[in-house]
Amino acid sequence: MPTTYDVAIIGAGAVGTAIARELSRYRLEVVLLEAKADVGMGTTKANTAIWHTGFDAKPGTLEARLLRRSYALLEEFVPQAGIPTERLGGLLVAWTEEQRQTLPSLLERAHANGVIDVRIISAEEVYRFEPRLNQGAFGGLFVPGESLICPFTLPIAYATEALLNGVTLKLNFPVGDVRQEEDRHVLSGPRGQQVAARYLVNAAGLYSDEIDHMLGHHDFTVTPRRGELIVYDKFARRLINHIILPVPTPITKGVLISPTVYGNVLLGPTAEDLDDKTNTATSEHGLQTLLEKGRAILPDLLNEEVTATYAGLRAATEHKDYQIRLHAAQRYVCVGGIRSTGVSASLGIAEYVAELLAEAGLPLQAKTAFQTFRMPNIGEAGPRPYRQPERVAQNSDYGRIVCHCEKVTLGEILDAIHSPVPARTLDALRRRTRATQGRCQGFNCRAAVVDILARETGQDPRFLLALDGNDPPEPLTLTPPTHSSQEDQA
Repeated sequence: MPTTYDVAIIGAGAVGTAIARELSRYRLEVVLLEAKADVGMGTTKANTAIWHTGFDAKPGTLEARLLRRSYALLEEFVPQAGIPTERLGGLLVAWTEEQRQTLPSLLERAHANGVIDVRIISAEEVYRFEPRLNQGAFGGLFVPGESLICPFTLPIAYATEALLNGVTLKLNFPVGDVRQEEDRHVLSGPRGQQVAARYLVNAAGLYSDEIDHMLGHHDFTVTPRRGELIVYDKFARRLINHIILPVPTPITKGVLISPTVYGNVLLGPTAEDLDDKTNTATSEHGLQTLLEKGRAILPDLLNEEVTATYAGLRAATEHKDYQIRLHAAQRYVCVGGIRSTGVSASLGIAEYVAELLAEAGLPLQAKTAFQTFRMPNIGEAGPRPYRQPERVAQNSDYGRIVCHCEKVTLGEILDAIHSPVPARTLDALRRRTRATQGRCQGFNCRAAVVDILARETGQDPRFLLALDGNDPPEPLTLTPPTHSSQEDQA
C-alpha cells in the first residue's frame, strides 16, 4: 500500500507550488505532484511576466478578490524571497475615440477592485510618459502598481520553501488515474507508482478539467488559448518606460509591449483557442499579427533585433471567473480556469484553498517555525554576481562568465544545479540562471553549459542535448531535508 499523505496537490505551476508552500506552514504531510521535469513548466513559464494589480478584473468575481489579496501578500513575499521585480507602472492607451470613452468605466472598475491610485490621463501626458509611441493616441489610464516580475523564479521559490518546510515533491509524475478507496484518494502515476492522500487539490492547469472528470465532475472544460510572443533584444529597452497596455476585450487583455526583468522587451500575446493542449508552436500568422500591432503602437520597435519567439497556453474555460470549488464530501478542491493571472493571484489562491480545505475538515495546526529562502537574483534591476567584487573575491567562480550574452557565471550555474529544487535539464538551468537565453540562444555557450551540467549530475551529455527542453523519463522524488521544519510536525 502506498504511503498516505494528508494532502496531495496535482500540478506544480505558480498556483500549485504556492498552495504547497501555504500548507507547509501547518503540521501536515503534503506531497506535490508534477507531470513535467521541473516546477513551473506549464502555463507559468510562458506568460507575459506581469505582476497585475487586478485593476481590470470584473468586480465581485473571485478572480478580482484573490488578485487583490494576492497583491498584498506578494508585496511582503517578493522582497523577502528575492524575486526579481520592477515597479514601472502600466499605461493603458486608448487609440480610438471609442476606446477613450471606455476609460471612465475602467477607472470605476479599478476603484471598485480597491486599486485607487489609477487615474485617467490626457493624450499629452501619454506622450510625456512615452514619447516614442505612435501618433494618434486619444488618452490613457495610468496604473502605478502594475509591475514586472520573474515568472521563472517565483514557482521555484514557492517550491523551495515548501520543500524546506516538509513537503515532498515528485517530478515526472503525471497522474493517470484517481480513485477513491474508503477515506483516501489513490493516484496512479508512472511505472506503477501510486500516491495516496486523505485530501486532494487539483491545480493541474490545462489538465484540471481532466482531473476533475476523474473525480466525477463536469463543471467546466479547459480550452487551451495560445498566446504567441516576440522577445526583442536588450537594445530595445530604451524605447519604453512603462508597461504599454491595450484596452482589454471580453476575450483577452490584448497585445502589450513591456520590458522584462531581464532587460528585453516583449510584444504579445495573441489569443487563439486551440484543441491541442500541447501545441506551443508559434505560427506565421500569429507572429505577423504581432508585428502589425507592434508597428501601430511603437514603430521603432520593429527596427530592433528579435532574440526569440515563443508561445504559451492559458487554461481558458467557458466561464469568466476562476473555477475554484470545494467538494467537501470528497475532501477535494478543484482549482481550474485560472487563465493568465495565476502568477499574480497565486498567493491569494493558496490562502483561499487552505481555507476551503479547513472547511472540509482538514486540521490546520500552525507550526512554531517557518523556514524562508532567498533566491539568487537573475534580474537586471538587482546586483548580479559578476558585478560584485566582494563576492568574486570570496569565490572566483562568480567571476567566470560562461554565458556571455546574459553574463551568467559558473558560480550561478553550480548554485542552480545544487539548489534544494535542483536544475537537472538545460531548460531548468536556463530558467534559474538565464544561461542560453540571450541573443545567441545558446549557440556560443550551450556546449560548456552541457558539460558542466553533465559533470555535476552524472548524466550523459548526449542525453542532455537530446532531451533539451523535454522531460527525462524517470520520476524524481525530492524529500524535505532532515533539518527542515517537518520535525515540527511531531
